This record gives sequence, C-alpha cells and structure tokens, in this order.
Amino acid sequence: MATTTTNFGWDIPQSTDLVKDGATAIAALGQDIDTALVDLKGGTTGQVLAKASGTDLDFSWVAQDDSNAIQNAIVDAKGDLIAATAADTPARLAVGTNGHVLTADSAEATGLKWAAPSSGALVLIGTTTLTSSGNFNLTSIFSSTYDNYLVIFSEIVGSNSTFLSAGLRTGTTNATANYSGGQVGFTYAGGNINGGSSGQANICDFDFGTANIAADSFQLFLSAPFITKATTYAFNATTNIYQILKNGIHAVSTSYDSLWVTINSGTISGKVSVYGYAK
Repeated sequence: MATTTTNFGWDIPQSTDLVKDGATAIAALGQDIDTALVDLKGGTTGQVLAKASGTDLDFSWVAQDDSNAIQNAIVDAKGDLIAATAADTPARLAVGTNGHVLTADSAEATGLKWAAPSSGALVLIGTTTLTSSGNFNLTSIFSSTYDNYLVIFSEIVGSNSTFLSAGLRTGTTNATANYSGGQVGFTYAGGNINGGSSGQANICDFDFGTANIAADSFQLFLSAPFITKATTYAFNATTNIYQILKNGIHAVSTSYDSLWVTINSGTISGKVSVYGYAK
C-alpha cells in the first residue's frame, strides 16, 4: 500500500507492499516527480529560472534582465547613473556636463541632479606626472569655464641647483616679458630674500636646491589668465634651502590658455595638478 512524501505528496512504495503494488507505487512516484518538475523543461541560452507564483515548484524561464531586475536598457550612454524615483522604482539619471558635480535636490524626480560646483570650490582640471622631465608645457588648461586657477607642483625631485622658470603661453607662443612683482622670503641658513622688479621674463625662477630631496613644492595662483586683460599671480615656493612668497602681474591684455615651464639644466620628477575655482 503506497503512502506519500512529506513535502510534495509524491506516492512512494512501502516495504510491506507486494511486488506488484511496489512497481505501481514506483511508477506513480516517477509520474508525480515528472509532473511536479515540468516547469524546468525548456528555456534558452542565457535565460534564468524564476518563480512564477507563490505556488510550490511553479517556475518560468526568463531573460536575465527580467521585470524583477534592473533592465540593461535603463542606461543608454556612458556615465549614466541609476537612481530611484520612489520605493522599488529605479530610473536613469543622464550623465552630466563635464566639470559638474552630483548634487542632492528634492525637487528633481530622482532627488539628484548634475550641477556646477558651488562658487569658489576647487575643481581638478588635470594632473601631469613628470618623470625625469626637462622643458614642458601645460597646454589648454585655461578656458572660459573658470576665471581663477591654482597650479600645484608636488613631490618634486630635481638635480642639484636646477632652476625652474614658468610663464604664460597662448597657442604655441610663450610670453617671456612684462612680468612684474615683489617677493619676500628667507633661507634656512638665516638669510632674507626680499625685493621687486619689473620687466621680468617669467612668473617665477627658483632653485630646487640639493638633488634628490623629494619635498620641494610650489603653488601658483593665477587670476584671469584666459580673460583678455592683465593677469595677476601669486606663488609660494618651499624647497630644502628656502621659502619664498611672490606676488605680481603680467601687464598685457592677452588671453592665455597654457603655461610654459623651463628647466635650466638636468631634469625634474614629480606631479603637477591644475585646479579651477568654480565661478
């Protein structure tokens, strides 16, 4: 006499069954299993098995991006993000404009938007890694997007008594005149560095000191280099032999898009990062 399985109620033979009854029970069990697992049949390459309802063993074959998953088609461009418009409701947030930042905004459908950084915020334009470099240019770093810029030379290693000079550049033309400024500073040996001059050939010209000291740094602030007016500047240089602060002006009404950098001898290594101040 057959009984059934605990979970699915499939007919199973008992040890007390006659041979004929046992064979019948085995046949019934096989048919029960075949019927219960019919949903496992079919499907195509790439599909996955999903529950079709809350009923036991009720399945269906679906594409991997089924209705219960975030669809591939929800994004259609490089940089798109997935956000939510409500509980359990994903949506596409289109990629923003270059230089914009992701900002919370409850008035937007997704609660987010791309927007220009708050006024005064520093935005990284790019970083250049220097490896045993001589003269080089930082090209196309100034534009109408920003009025003011910060250029940071960091982790600089230079040859002994290497001098670095820098100045404004537009296209392929270097501006090598009309820089005027005053400076204050000191050497770590106790000397003072003071003075001012006009008609100089560059914004700065300083000694990196003893070779292989990876602590020299230089920060250059520029106001309105891309605007067709005079460009003012300030820089702070710290090397292993002195510290100096200089303010000045390039009294020429020209729009500049780049910086030129000259190494008088040897090479330097390190990094140069350019930032724009959000308007």
